[in-house]
Amino acid sequence: MRALFVQQDHVSPVGPVGAQFAARGYEVVEFLVVPEDRFHEPAVDVVFPDPRAYDVIVPMGAPWSVYDHATIGAWVLEELAFLRTAHEAGVPILGICFGAQALATALGGSVERAPEPEIGWYAIESNRPDLVEAGPWFQWHHDRFDPPPGAQVLARTDICPQAYVIGRSLGVQFHPELTPEQLEGWLGNGGDVYLEAHAIDGAAMRAETDRTAVEAQARSRRLVDRFLDEVARVPSATV
Repeated sequence: MRALFVQQDHVSPVGPVGAQFAARGYEVVEFLVVPEDRFHEPAVDVVFPDPRAYDVIVPMGAPWSVYDHATIGAWVLEELAFLRTAHEAGVPILGICFGAQALATALGGSVERAPEPEIGWYAIESNRPDLVEAGPWFQWHHDRFDPPPGAQVLARTDICPQAYVIGRSLGVQFHPELTPEQLEGWLGNGGDVYLEAHAIDGAAMRAETDRTAVEAQARSRRLVDRFLDEVARVPSATV
C-alpha cells in the first residue's frame, strides 16, 4: 500500500506521521508542490498525480492561505480538484492544517481569516478523545475552516474547529507531524520574523517543543493508527 504526502513547501517533512504510516506497512511517497527556489514566488505550475493510484492521501500544511490565489496561483485550484477526485473515489485523506482547509474547501466548505492566530502548543476540546486526543497539539495558522456539508466536527478551540470527519477522511487544524527539527526549519525560513511581529517568544516555543517531543510524537502516532483503523478503515499492510 502507498501513502502520498502532498508537501506544499520544502520545510515540512512527514515527521512522526510519515513514520507511523511506514510502521503500518505503507510505502511513503512524497510529492513537493513548491520547491525551495520558488518559496517566495509560489505561483508554480503543478501537475498532480492521479490520487486513485494511492491508498491514502496526506495533504500537509503551508504558510499560504487556500483563498490567496493572487499569491499561490492556479495550483491551489488543481489541488482542490485532486482532493475532490480522491474523496469521490473513496481514497482516505488525512488533511493537516492547510491540507484540512483545502479538503474542506474542495468538498463545499470554506476558509476565512480567523479572528486571531493560534501559534504554539494548545489543548483542544475534543468530543472524541478516543480518536482525536485533547493534546496539547502544535498550531501555526491564521485561517480557519468551515467544515463541508455532512462533516462531523470532533474538536475545537475558542478560535476555530480543530478536527472533522467526512466519509473516510479526517481533517485536523493542528500539526501532528511537528518535531523540534521541523520547527527549526520553519523558524529559519521566516518564522522567527513572524513570531517577532506577533510578540511570541520563540525561545519559549523551542523549549516547550523540545521538552514535550517524545510524548507529542507518541500522540501523533496514535492519531495515525486511529485514523487508519476507525476513519479510513483499512488494515495494516504485511511487512
